[in-house]
Amino acid sequence: MAFEHQSARVPIRHLPLNRSGTRVSFERQLRSWLYVMGVPGFALCWTVLHDHSLDEVIQVTLLSLYALGWAFAVSIILEHIIRPLQTLSNVVAALREDDYSFRARRAKRDDAIGDLAIEVNALANMLQTQRAGALEAMALVERVVDSMQSPVIAFDPGGRVKLLNSAAERGFGLKAAATLGKTAQELGLEQLAQAADDDLLPIESGPQSCRWIVKRAGFRLGGIPHTLLVLADVSTALREEERLAWRRLIRVLGHEINNSLAPIKSIAASLRDHLRPLAGSAEREDFERGLEVIENRAESLNRFLQAYRQLMGLPAPNLTHVDLNGLIHQVAQLETRLIVYTVAGEKIIVLADPDQLQQALINLVRNATDASVGPECENRDGAHVEVGWNRAGNDVTITITDNGPGLTNESNLFVPFYTTKPSGTGIGLVLAQQIAEAHGGLVKLYNRKDGAAGCVAELRLPLVTKPVLGTPTLAMEEETSQT
Repeated sequence: MAFEHQSARVPIRHLPLNRSGTRVSFERQLRSWLYVMGVPGFALCWTVLHDHSLDEVIQVTLLSLYALGWAFAVSIILEHIIRPLQTLSNVVAALREDDYSFRARRAKRDDAIGDLAIEVNALANMLQTQRAGALEAMALVERVVDSMQSPVIAFDPGGRVKLLNSAAERGFGLKAAATLGKTAQELGLEQLAQAADDDLLPIESGPQSCRWIVKRAGFRLGGIPHTLLVLADVSTALREEERLAWRRLIRVLGHEINNSLAPIKSIAASLRDHLRPLAGSAEREDFERGLEVIENRAESLNRFLQAYRQLMGLPAPNLTHVDLNGLIHQVAQLETRLIVYTVAGEKIIVLADPDQLQQALINLVRNATDASVGPECENRDGAHVEVGWNRAGNDVTITITDNGPGLTNESNLFVPFYTTKPSGTGIGLVLAQQIAEAHGGLVKLYNRKDGAAGCVAELRLPLVTKPVLGTPTLAMEEETSQT
């Protein structure tokens, strides 16, 4: 987890212990009082020496020795008083700087300085324990946040990024070193920074467009309020809910339609039997044509309904090793309306369900061909469909490019029943999407960006991914020389 640390600590200025600009220092006062306490003794010595009528040289010598002895005693007394206080001051200063390695000496009970040293050392031990606990708790929080699969981003009041975890780096294509300290506008995250709690946002996350639910909270760092955003990708869950809703709808529709189709077909067959006495008459021929239309349309509607039931009941993929190159060439040869060109890529072995993967590619190639040769295409004689594949980071991407009219309504591409083709069923893209998601991948369609008309369909599969909605794990590896 990347975090831009703010130093809320005020630089510590060590105050000198022996000087003051407003009053005499403690040391000078103590030294002065000790010297004053020696004056009576000095006067007493001088009086005694003067009463004994000693030589003046001897008197001066003895008085000088007394003065030097007293000065030495004062220095010793000052050393025993000032040095412990300086030590305690240094220990307190170290504690204020979060340095807990210093301890006061001569800590013993029943002594004024010793008691103070014991209490200071006890305070240092307590602060050291609390500091270690706080660091361990912070390390745990950082580890938990960094291991989360949900992106976590924090902004300061100015909209600058102060924190982001690894999931946010991967999800939004950011680098911590180049992101911290930049504003949401500079990073293109204005929509995210302005989102309210529980907002559902469609955000381009790497190669795909995802829907994120935003949880917003506030916290203080260095006394400054910050905003914490936690995102959860609900795209897969929402698509699964949509799929379940369609499944329930189709189940109800299928039940009602089947209840009508069965008697319609039975009545049509019975009516045909009753028309046999009218053999050869024009009236019988008209009735038979009408009954044949009824039976054919009933059978067609039944097949149509079964196709949707198959879509809603797609089984879990049966994974096996598949040569992606050979599979794509097989799919290209199945299209007979035009030549599907393949752009050779590196050899890749895919762990996938070959039947499902082939069906998804067939649907995508068929859609591309329909767009290229359709009546709305301006260049039908030059219809062109091209299939290529390549590795992009941890994914393999299969691209199907056509030169049709392109997309006009991208929002309904993966909605069941929706189609713009007169003979379409509206299940091709939905089925391809379900197959890709069951393999841990995705399908994405967009208009060509090279200036030419047409559309690009991407089938992207991860090299290594976790199971999606209970489906088996998909892995992909480059084919080695031993394979």
